[in-house]
Amino acid sequence: MNPAIIASLVFFTIILFFLGISQLKAGERETVNARMQRFAGNRMQDAMDEVKKKNKNFKAVRRVLELAGKPFSARQITARVDTELAKADILLKGEEFLGLTLILTFGGGVFFLLITGNLLAGIIAASCGFYLPFFALRTSKAKRITKFNAQIGDALVIMANSLRSGFSFLQAMDMVCKELPDPIAKEFSVALQEMNWGAPTEESLLNMASRLGSEDLELVVTAVLIQRQVGGNLAEVLDNIATTIRERVRIKGEIKTLTAQGRMSGLVIGILPSLLTSSLYFLNPEYITLLFSSKTGIFLVMAAVIFQILGFALIRKIVQIPV
Repeated sequence: MNPAIIASLVFFTIILFFLGISQLKAGERETVNARMQRFAGNRMQDAMDEVKKKNKNFKAVRRVLELAGKPFSARQITARVDTELAKADILLKGEEFLGLTLILTFGGGVFFLLITGNLLAGIIAASCGFYLPFFALRTSKAKRITKFNAQIGDALVIMANSLRSGFSFLQAMDMVCKELPDPIAKEFSVALQEMNWGAPTEESLLNMASRLGSEDLELVVTAVLIQRQVGGNLAEVLDNIATTIRERVRIKGEIKTLTAQGRMSGLVIGILPSLLTSSLYFLNPEYITLLFSSKTGIFLVMAAVIFQILGFALIRKIVQIPV
């Protein structure tokens, strides 16, 4: 027989063999899909369609934010914002967040300028549009760290009990992921993923500490790293750290309760003058305009702002007691 015919037959045989295997796999997938459809009905398909629609809309919004923040893409501020967004668990890139800030700043300023026809109102709106994203970022980061610190004591107890039961350190971390909710479950899952991908345990723990910026977690990571180098009873070490962290959380709660009046005074000092000035400006502009049009008025306004900032800083320094 001609060698070319033999080679062609072998080639087509191999192709048909692989096509048959892929068809068998496709048939298995179709069987599984049919079973899932029988159990779940149309709810699964509806849920998948809804997720796809949300992702499509979200991608369009992120594309707009990315285009607006394109001038910041290669700058150092973007890396710092990326770090802060990771600590706050906000699913945006640094340039997207800066693009959002840019849109709110100029969009808010132009919008209020066109509505009111007043340049001062536009400047105030632009200032608020610039400040609000960073305020939301800082608030979200503080809430997440506070929630994480409240969970870390329970996580250490779970890990200590798991180690006493004979589990390894990675299995103890996996128990925390299964037993506790976010944010600690998510952060431990990311650390475990890094370890499973081949990263050293020390590096994964240090990455987790840098992502969160929690002093309590840094204490835990430092103790674990020392124990891995010099040895010792890790379960007992974790129990002692859990007791220390719980006492710190309790003392911080008591300090927060005792300093509530001082913090409220600082809030009133910071907000009341601005609200009063804005209200007088919109209610009776002629009455308050003299304060911004004369040299004496401008001097008084500058002095008031400086003393207000000093008072706010002093009250903040008094009520913030390190533990």
